Amino acid sequence: MKVILKETISSLGIIGSEVNVADGYARNYLLPQGKAVPATDRYRKMLEQEKAKFELQIAKEKAFAEEMAKRLEGVTCTIAARVHEEDKLYGSITVRDIVNALAKQDIEVEKRMVLLKEPIKHTGTFNIPIRVYQGVEPEITVEIVPE
Repeated sequence: MKVILKETISSLGIIGSEVNVADGYARNYLLPQGKAVPATDRYRKMLEQEKAKFELQIAKEKAFAEEMAKRLEGVTCTIAARVHEEDKLYGSITVRDIVNALAKQDIEVEKRMVLLKEPIKHTGTFNIPIRVYQGVEPEITVEIVPE
């Protein structure tokens, strides 16, 4: 089903874009939540009238994302973990651990923003990208040290 997004959804697109989604996702989530409208001629005309409003919203989101990216660029967080032989961790460092370490430094990010491909299982220094906005992905440095 084709829908027009009324707000930016990171997995679909930016506000005002026309996307194709599964019928159930549109009917059960996007439309009832007011996050999208069906892509009909009527709504396309409404979209054209509100285009300036959408462009202003996109500019605000992008400016906020760039400001946050400047704050995140070069941030280093240190996580202490229990280690056994050969610098391997007893458990692993996950996205939740990274979010909590950033929160201790007064940097609030959501779990879905941290682009950790797989859990970290040994000590060392890692560069982890944080997706703030589409195309804006600053990297933070995560140091895993023995406890």
